[in-house]
Amino acid sequence: MTAERVYHVLFLCTGNSARSILAESILNADGKGRFRAFSAGSQPKGRVNPYALKELQALGYPSTGFSSKSWDVFAEADAPEMDFIFTVCDSTAGEACPVWIGHPMTAHWGVEDPAAVEGSEVEKDRAFAQAARFLNNRIMAFLSLPLSSIDKLALEQHLRQIGAMEGSASNPVKAG
Repeated sequence: MTAERVYHVLFLCTGNSARSILAESILNADGKGRFRAFSAGSQPKGRVNPYALKELQALGYPSTGFSSKSWDVFAEADAPEMDFIFTVCDSTAGEACPVWIGHPMTAHWGVEDPAAVEGSEVEKDRAFAQAARFLNNRIMAFLSLPLSSIDKLALEQHLRQIGAMEGSASNPVKAG
């Protein structure tokens, strides 16, 4: 019996301080060893947003050991080869990305930036909770795909559909 393949997934965002960190933690936990998630940014802030870590902790996901780093780290020769790369912010989706080793499948899973929300602690907490919920929904849909038995074109279509789920930055949910 052969061991099940571990898929490498990179979540990209401009600052690598909030959404990409949330997604990395959620997929590493819920992927149950079938996935190894990473995150990076085109212009990393150099620190992880404390509200992202607070939300991960509140949801029971790992909230330690994260760092804000450049996507260049994952374009180096000794970097892990990615199977999937998902952009989680609209500005990163439009940037010229490095050439990725192995030509991974890519999709845009944009979610509004909770770190951009100004206001009370409650409003900021709510923004991070909503971003985490939308990312979790996308990750659960991704985890349900039969990756080893689906053809590439169908998989690409599914990945794009996941990106268009509720809460996409281009189709935001109105605050109520």
